[in-house]
Amino acid sequence: VAHLVPEGVILANARGVHDTRVAEMTLAMALASRRRLPQFIDAQRRGVWEKDPWAPPLADSRALVVGYGSIGQAIGQRLRACEVHVEGVARSARTAPDGTTVHASSELLALLPEFDVVIIVTPHDESTDRLVDAHFLAAMPDGALLINVGRGRVVDTDALLAELESDRLHAALDVTDPEPLPEGHPLWSAPHCLVLPHIAGFE
Repeated sequence: VAHLVPEGVILANARGVHDTRVAEMTLAMALASRRRLPQFIDAQRRGVWEKDPWAPPLADSRALVVGYGSIGQAIGQRLRACEVHVEGVARSARTAPDGTTVHASSELLALLPEFDVVIIVTPHDESTDRLVDAHFLAAMPDGALLINVGRGRVVDTDALLAELESDRLHAALDVTDPEPLPEGHPLWSAPHCLVLPHIAGFE
């Protein structure tokens, strides 16, 4: 691409611009979902003192960040501050600059049963289209939380709905497929599903 840029013109990308805001929202979504805040907000609207003492803490959970680049590292930093064990997934295995163990994408399905929270931060391309499909979701343990702050089409919406409606998994989605999510779409009312209007990275 550089050879197409006229002399005297600076070529730049947006790497790092959205790291802090996306990571902050990811942490908020993880805390809200694990501690059942939407349930309590709904109870408040109904004027009902409705306890759920068994809501699991975020602390001591295990989180897998799929797409461990600069945003993934920012997410990992905040999760570790909440006493979460964090590992990552990228195209190739490595140890990230922050010391995080990053696994190769070829290991992903085998890793999923070991994690309580799975966070999708990948872009959408041919290799990630419907990456989170029925097989992926089936490999996640009962009660696990899927967070998507990447791209909506990385997740197979029908497969996710089947898991949510069976009451087996939880989800927090900043991005969806379709997007914007139309009125009456089943994701709006799916159990254990928090939906945001693609705002995690907005400045």
